[in-house]
Amino acid sequence: MKMANELFVHHADALRYRFNDQHPFNPMRLTLTIDLLRASSALESRHIIVPPPADESLLALLHRSDYIEAVRQLSAESPVPRWYSQAQQYGLQTEDTPCFPGMHEAAATIAGGSVHAAGAIMSGSTRHAFHMAGGLHHAFPDRSAGFCVYNDAAIAIAWLRRQYDARVLYIDTDVHHGDGVQWAFYDDPAVCTYSIHETGKFLFPGTGYVHERGAEQGFGACFNVPVEPYTEDDSWLECFQESIERVAAAFRPDIIISQHGCDAHALDPLSHIHCSMRIYQEMPATIHRLAHEHAGGRWLAVGGGGYDIWRVVPRAWALVWLEMSDHPLKDKIAEQGSAALLPERWRAQWQPQSPDPLPETWLDDTTSWAPMPRRAIIAEQNRAIKNIAIQDL
Repeated sequence: MKMANELFVHHADALRYRFNDQHPFNPMRLTLTIDLLRASSALESRHIIVPPPADESLLALLHRSDYIEAVRQLSAESPVPRWYSQAQQYGLQTEDTPCFPGMHEAAATIAGGSVHAAGAIMSGSTRHAFHMAGGLHHAFPDRSAGFCVYNDAAIAIAWLRRQYDARVLYIDTDVHHGDGVQWAFYDDPAVCTYSIHETGKFLFPGTGYVHERGAEQGFGACFNVPVEPYTEDDSWLECFQESIERVAAAFRPDIIISQHGCDAHALDPLSHIHCSMRIYQEMPATIHRLAHEHAGGRWLAVGGGGYDIWRVVPRAWALVWLEMSDHPLKDKIAEQGSAALLPERWRAQWQPQSPDPLPETWLDDTTSWAPMPRRAIIAEQNRAIKNIAIQDL
């Protein structure tokens, strides 16, 4: 059987991962992105595989059995009252992560998707895989946090360690620190975690400082690049590209798993970074190249945060797939820049539902954006932190 160069992993039940109508984590993001790719003639049925959900044995590679049982019980239409009394000790029924019917099944579907994608890559049936619904990086072994019930990326990494003894480089580009994945492998020298994010001084989860380097045998396999509020494209990309180049070359992974939260955009309502769509064009390109240079091309990309679900997330995640699949539209966007138009069919279909005017182009025209104050100072502070992060490489 001929190896596929890339697979798009998606299960319709991932759309059931929805806390409530007012919650910022809205799975409509998945529908909007898939439809944008189809309208762009960039996603075909042959690319898509439907993964099985994770069973308890897979979930238990990371999560405690009592936590899994709590999630299962609190997923019922009418949970037994005693479970509600215990919910908050497991991080559930909070403002960030409220319970909802079918929660366990939807979260297990997402976890299964990331494991299935990892298996497809390591078995040699594909070189790259994109699982948009994944990237729930804040969940811990014993509790949920930050909209995340089961930590699919950490489960996939644990599975890769057990099944293949693989060296895994995890790259987290979400504006929020990838804390759940970092702490899960903090003492494992065969899992290198890298996160670029807004500093925890002002943003959830309040971690991800440059001095968090790993513990015991894992010391030196953890890298954090916390950038200042109001960081713009040039500074973000300078920090990312220079640091991740050094990290990947030093670590020599067997596979790269990258998390593509797209909440560092200036329009995102839950952060203070002032980047444009340009970083979501350039970061996947860098990761793609590094996968081929250092990991035999083995690259699994997952989604993550992103809370401007109409204007930002569909474009950002579509750009990951265009890069991963080396679609000709990728080169057209690179050539035309902020003049490259989104498909009118997609805009016409979704504009009636969007609370804001949908963008007309793939990339942002930032010439009309108000310049950020203290730009040079912010860039210099970020550069200093980046240099500290990689000083031993």
